[in-house]
Amino acid sequence: MDRIARSPGVGLTLAKLVPRKPTVQYRRRLFRPQRDPRNWRRAFFLLAGITLVAALSGIGLPANLMGSAPREQDWSALAAEVRVVDGETLRLGDRMLRLAGVDSPERGQGCADPAGRGFDCGVAAAEALSRLVNSRSVVCVVRGRDRLGRGLGVCHAGGVELNAGMVQAGWALATEDATILGPLEAEARRSGRGLWAQGFGRPEDWRRRL
Repeated sequence: MDRIARSPGVGLTLAKLVPRKPTVQYRRRLFRPQRDPRNWRRAFFLLAGITLVAALSGIGLPANLMGSAPREQDWSALAAEVRVVDGETLRLGDRMLRLAGVDSPERGQGCADPAGRGFDCGVAAAEALSRLVNSRSVVCVVRGRDRLGRGLGVCHAGGVELNAGMVQAGWALATEDATILGPLEAEARRSGRGLWAQGFGRPEDWRRRL
């Protein structure tokens, strides 16, 4: 409703319409803090670090890195791809593998037969492994690597385990950590098989003299 203005000293003389000021409604502004760009950088570097660790875990790093258990791998090769390197080493295609738990004479290590005739017992051990393989395909379960980078595995050829076969035949010794092969070595020694029928020194002792 309009208000009435009065003139001074005259009384009510004139009804003057005075327009009322319109009511202004103000919209409340909400304060939104500006995002810190450093948070995005932290998230980016965290994601990049996780991705890098995941990628490095599969490129042949040491198996016990960060306390992780070594992974098992299946290696195999057809008969034409198998090469006997020595009494404990096989070449499977382009990969080198050492029979785990086995210590065999090196090529060049001398032995003597019962008649006193000398021969290369490393070559004889390699020939014994070749007879076990017998021109068959080889399958191995590999777990870890040795100090030379060779895969360490338990291998079979035609259902015959090569690791146990070499120790049982007396052409390889069981390493200290291969407790399951220890009884086989003791049996071969009692029976005078392989190296135990010859005059020979332990392969590790022969290597120390090199």
